[in-house]
Amino acid sequence: MRIQIGYDMTYETPAPTPIICLLNVHQRQSAQLEQPDYLRTEPIVPLQTYIDGFGNLCTRLVAPQGSIRFVSTAVYHANRLCDPVEFGATQHEVADLPPDTLEFLLGSRYCETDLLSNEAWRLFGAVTPGWARVQAICDFVHNHIHFDYQNTGPTCTAAQVYARGAGVCRDYAHLAIAFARGLNIPARYCSGYISDIGLPPPYEPQDFCAWMEVYLAGRWWAFDPRNNAPRIGRILMAQGRDAADTPLVHFFGQHRIRDFRVWVDELPD
Repeated sequence: MRIQIGYDMTYETPAPTPIICLLNVHQRQSAQLEQPDYLRTEPIVPLQTYIDGFGNLCTRLVAPQGSIRFVSTAVYHANRLCDPVEFGATQHEVADLPPDTLEFLLGSRYCETDLLSNEAWRLFGAVTPGWARVQAICDFVHNHIHFDYQNTGPTCTAAQVYARGAGVCRDYAHLAIAFARGLNIPARYCSGYISDIGLPPPYEPQDFCAWMEVYLAGRWWAFDPRNNAPRIGRILMAQGRDAADTPLVHFFGQHRIRDFRVWVDELPD
């Protein structure tokens, strides 16, 4: 299956402004692209790329005063299977976890495990550890949060969205991650593309999306508390402890968005 992915975004800055972009398909999945998903800018400016500590491909640039446009399009090869599911996946004891998973047990900027750990045990402590417990977290978060762009913001944390009961996909992910970590399940934040392939219309406007991955039975598994169902064509761009590690476009200065479009469309074979 071939999926056309891409974006077209324009921002305005009042002065030359340094930017870091995490807008490429993650190196874990980049081999499934027909060609590299190059980031193009208008106007053309020098670009410098590097890999950060979470394996994300980052691009540095300085936007000129005025407008800067980011454009990319690529074709991604995916199978027609949904996200893998393994109902029998077991939870590890903390002492048995690999060292590189341990940082995903700790609190982070948007996932306050210190504030939510007791609540996580109250809500989910009686649920069988492993897949069933993570699914119970996703079911709860999916039902507890009302999707609402107007009742959240870029500084909203897991504890705040839990109290507020409203948010967007990043808020769903942050709350589920905080609950999972509070229950000693490594959980990391993911962002990227999610397609509507296999779903009945009508479709929502396409956008970048957030979900989480948890470590069970010796590997990472995708869970999506916002949609709360396996999806076809989930394409990772960035991963980290929470959204602070994975900003799609991070400006070191004032800016405003003028235009924004994302597409994830199945192509004919």
